[in-house]
Amino acid sequence: MQYQVQNQNFEDAVSSGEKNFSFSDYQIEGFYDEMFSSDGHVRPGYDAFRQRVEQLTRQELMTRQHAAERALMSMGITFNVYSEGEGTERIMPIDIIPRIIPSDEWARLERGLIQRITALNLFIHDLYNEQHILRDGIVPRDLIESSKCFLKPCLGLKPPKNIWCHITGTDLIRGDDGQFMVLEDNLRCPSGVSYMLENRELSKQTFPEVLARTGVQPVSDYPTRLLQMLQHIADRPDPTVVVLTPGIYNSAYFEHSYLAQQMGVELVDARDLVVSGGYVKMRTTKGFQTVDVIYRRIDDTFLDPHVFRPDSLIGIPGIFEVYKKGRVALANAPGTGVADDKVIYAYVPRIIRYYLGEDPIIPNVQTYICREADDYKYVLENIEKLVVKEANEAGGYGMLIGPKATKDEHELFRQKIRDNPRNYIAQPTISLSRVPSLIDDHAEGRHVDLRPYILYGDKINVIPGGLTRVALRKGSLVVNSSQGGGGKDTWVLY
Repeated sequence: MQYQVQNQNFEDAVSSGEKNFSFSDYQIEGFYDEMFSSDGHVRPGYDAFRQRVEQLTRQELMTRQHAAERALMSMGITFNVYSEGEGTERIMPIDIIPRIIPSDEWARLERGLIQRITALNLFIHDLYNEQHILRDGIVPRDLIESSKCFLKPCLGLKPPKNIWCHITGTDLIRGDDGQFMVLEDNLRCPSGVSYMLENRELSKQTFPEVLARTGVQPVSDYPTRLLQMLQHIADRPDPTVVVLTPGIYNSAYFEHSYLAQQMGVELVDARDLVVSGGYVKMRTTKGFQTVDVIYRRIDDTFLDPHVFRPDSLIGIPGIFEVYKKGRVALANAPGTGVADDKVIYAYVPRIIRYYLGEDPIIPNVQTYICREADDYKYVLENIEKLVVKEANEAGGYGMLIGPKATKDEHELFRQKIRDNPRNYIAQPTISLSRVPSLIDDHAEGRHVDLRPYILYGDKINVIPGGLTRVALRKGSLVVNSSQGGGGKDTWVLY
């Protein structure tokens, strides 16, 4: 069923005779909409934004959208898409209509994210040390030991202050009932925070008066908070901090250089670091300098070719031994990626109850575990209704959206599941909530998710906002930038 939003009788024309932008013809179409209720009334928090936008002409709003896109390109805010072996550099598409979250709703999300990260950190520490949760049968031992991201060299490891997941990006979605759910956890090298920061800067330029009147919590102090967290885990006065990148061809290289610049620290790659005298040292024009903390943006198994992948050309030989001796701090800790496994995700509610004795504040999406007999049978029989995901893929890859796939694609994934049931989960197809987005000169609903960023240092800090990713292709549920998605600024109100 379709609803039109209530017209609040703003002027339709300016002196030039050009029509003002209006949400009056916006179609809700039965989905949960972030800006409008099902009867077409504007939700709390959006009033000031709607009033200001409907004072602009359609051309004025489009001009602001184009200016934001030009600003992204001029600032070099790009990412690489790899297709058929070739990399294509693109800007991260932005839509200037923000997503707005009221303060009471955010407070609940903040509590839920702190709860989840606390439990996951205890879980990772337990897996690599006492393994109580495996002995008690809460999580199957063979599930952990068969995970590609469970790293046996990390057994017995105790990172500084017992913090494993220093930086997390947790993906949240809203279903038809309006309730937030956790879609997946990202604890290895979560990306996108630079887009969150730049989207806010563009909002300040695009809607400065609305931001001032609405009372939006700031996100611009993220680099300062990140640096403070990195310094905290060093536990040394005035530590030397660096950002370790795989190099200029990595899809998130812009973000690596951006964060290093914002924190005022060096951006390095494998050529700049060496293990010498039992420490990690950085080559400088004045000779070697000891490095105390590394914010690594390379995956665990590429970190040290002496311990993990011998073919790694982007790691530092011998760094893992230095880390184990406590002579350098790494964020995130090696081995943290085990909690990114999408099959282990299905057990997180049990993990929270086991370590904290609490029910999850933010629930998981209902998940079928293909390694379990009943779920395996259900998924094979109902694959056309489900979203099927590989355990360790990301970026929208290794995924089947059943209702939009062909029969041949259904059968291909059935065979993949039969060949390796451990490697797959399935979930119901959830429509995702929508936010009005500027399409040509009018507003259309587009599906979104939300990736808040969480820093774990002396305490757990949830940045008030995050990256709202939007599926800009009409009808699409895939929000990943590599799959045609873009970003929106996320306004969390005081």
